[in-house]
Amino acid sequence: MGRVRSSGAALAVATGILLSRLSGLIRDRVFAYYLGSSHAAGAFRAALKIPNFLQNLFGEGVLSASFIPVYARLRAEGRDQEAVQVAGTVATLLALAVTILATIGTLVTPWIINLIAPGFSGEDRTLTVQLVQIMFPGVALLVLSAWCLGILNSHRRFLLPYMAPVLWNVGIIGALLLSAYVRPVTPDGQHVLARDVAWGTIVGCILQFGIQLPAALRLTRGIRPELAITSASVRAVLHNFLPVVTSRGVVQLSAYIDQILASFLGAPMVAALAYAQQLYLLPVSLFGMSISAAELPEMSSVSGSTAMVEQQIRFKIELALRRVCFFVIPSVVALAALGDVVVATIFQTGQFKAEDVTDVWLILAGSTVGLLASTQGRLCSTAFYALRDARTPLRFALVRVVITAAAGYLFALPLRTAFGYSEALGAASLTATAGVAGWVEFWLLKRALSRRLGVFGLQLSFVAKLWLTAAVAAAAAFLLKWSLPPLYPVIRGALVLGLYGIIYLGATITFQLGEGATLSRALIKRWRG
Repeated sequence: MGRVRSSGAALAVATGILLSRLSGLIRDRVFAYYLGSSHAAGAFRAALKIPNFLQNLFGEGVLSASFIPVYARLRAEGRDQEAVQVAGTVATLLALAVTILATIGTLVTPWIINLIAPGFSGEDRTLTVQLVQIMFPGVALLVLSAWCLGILNSHRRFLLPYMAPVLWNVGIIGALLLSAYVRPVTPDGQHVLARDVAWGTIVGCILQFGIQLPAALRLTRGIRPELAITSASVRAVLHNFLPVVTSRGVVQLSAYIDQILASFLGAPMVAALAYAQQLYLLPVSLFGMSISAAELPEMSSVSGSTAMVEQQIRFKIELALRRVCFFVIPSVVALAALGDVVVATIFQTGQFKAEDVTDVWLILAGSTVGLLASTQGRLCSTAFYALRDARTPLRFALVRVVITAAAGYLFALPLRTAFGYSEALGAASLTATAGVAGWVEFWLLKRALSRRLGVFGLQLSFVAKLWLTAAVAAAAAFLLKWSLPPLYPVIRGALVLGLYGIIYLGATITFQLGEGATLSRALIKRWRG
């Protein structure tokens, strides 16, 4: 029953994330049409990192790790009134904290820019400062939106909160289209368009928070603003909050290091890196985040003796790892071998040219080095959070950042200068070295978790079969790509990527491999019934 429920929850999360990511890809396609990899695009991407950083620091990931385990356990024990009190206190503390931070951040933006894009100067730097100041006030709404997500997830309501970012993307898309309609988008006018899009993010923040709030309030009847910080349950949340915030901040720092180093390669490389990250994050969100988010309340609600709890969590991790590998391995192969088709299908339009496709594909290929490690590592961190241990993931995240910073700097700047390779290859080295660091972090997490729960993992033969199946599918799709005449990128992508997906899915269903076995049984049952 637990497996069915967690699988259904993962499907709901994945559906919401898929809709959100699809709308995000549409947003980026419109953005690419008007701004491409221009200097204005690079400034906007750099500016967006600040509100995203604070949202991730105080929002979804932190609440999932510190708030949901306590809130879900209280509800599982029938202590609903105390759970509501905890929810009210956490909401109040978050609102106060992010309001103060957003106010201070708006005032000190010119100094913050030196931290996120020290390589920017002149008009690039001025525009980035303006964009950050416009977007900062939306941070509070995004963090409170993540509080709503925590409430809804704890009540096993997954679809709405993960679908809500669709409205954030709608706000940006609307601003792009409206601004371009009002005035022609010339090279000089791209700066004006970027500022209009920044205002669109504020509208999106309002919509994203507004659609979740009524449902969250219905589930926490009687909730009110309060500061019950003497409550043992509230103290448990706060006790986990600091190490989780630090851990989350360390993970975000890794992405910031990439952007800081990329800023020395030029604003266009910052834009190209952002396009690649959007595609890289798609499988991370769809499969890593969805499965981890669904498993956290399930793991947190497990009860019984210590041995029983650890056994059940170990069982849940192994099932989740199978699902992660089934979906992420073909994603890695597709993005590495067919990344040019993926990039062209989604972004090649308007100001986004063929040379931009090549740059983004190169960076994207570097990202695939650590894709499987990132998704599996997220699941291991989730298990630690369910066990009320937020400090172990923090230690290993620090190791990851040190490796990312040292190796990224070495390959992107001094070695590039010494050997003279391109800016795009320098940016690709950033993502590739971050991937290596991700594998180190995952190995450390898995080893520590095995000591806590007992040895767990997947059979090597199972993983090898998935890699082989994905490689065969990619070879067939590559041959089709090579043989096709020149076609519109979207049509070419539909043919090549469609063939890849059909072969991989068909083979796993035929040989009942991983989730393919579940699909096979469902198809047989439907055919017979």
